[in-house]
Amino acid sequence: MSAASTEQLQDAPIDCGPPRPTSTTVHATWRGDRRYDIGRPGGPTVTIDASGQEGLGPVDTMLGALAACSAIDVIEYLAKRRTPAERLDIRVDAERNATVPRRVLRARLEITIDGAGIDAHHAERAIALSFQTYCSVSATLSPDVSIESRLVLNGESRQFVLQRGGAVSA
Repeated sequence: MSAASTEQLQDAPIDCGPPRPTSTTVHATWRGDRRYDIGRPGGPTVTIDASGQEGLGPVDTMLGALAACSAIDVIEYLAKRRTPAERLDIRVDAERNATVPRRVLRARLEITIDGAGIDAHHAERAIALSFQTYCSVSATLSPDVSIESRLVLNGESRQFVLQRGGAVSA
């Protein structure tokens, strides 16, 4: 074996196969009626209340998680571009199946961002990357769930954009 081919072998990346999945553990403790405390062992908890009296219901919690997950990605993207958001607010409107299981069929997110120097193209790109690549909550939803978003940047509203799933509706 020549010195050049030995050098190539030493510099070649070692293929260890695909990355191993990570695991997450969450515990649900029944608090009576339709209420549960949800959290990681030894960590903070959130109350999920199917009757909506002491906390959000399970579907509202999931929609909130979708909004928060995408918001984290958008905030980080804009900060890396050195155009940080001063404010971000997401409203989620969802349509659910009329019969059991009353699963979410469509989610429309209106993402309001305020901040000096933020280009609309970059904000739209951040939103698209979140839903199509980075947001694990979005990726976990069934592929037929339609997710649409509308950017409102510094008070200027744009059109809804289909991020994944079915067709954009009026």
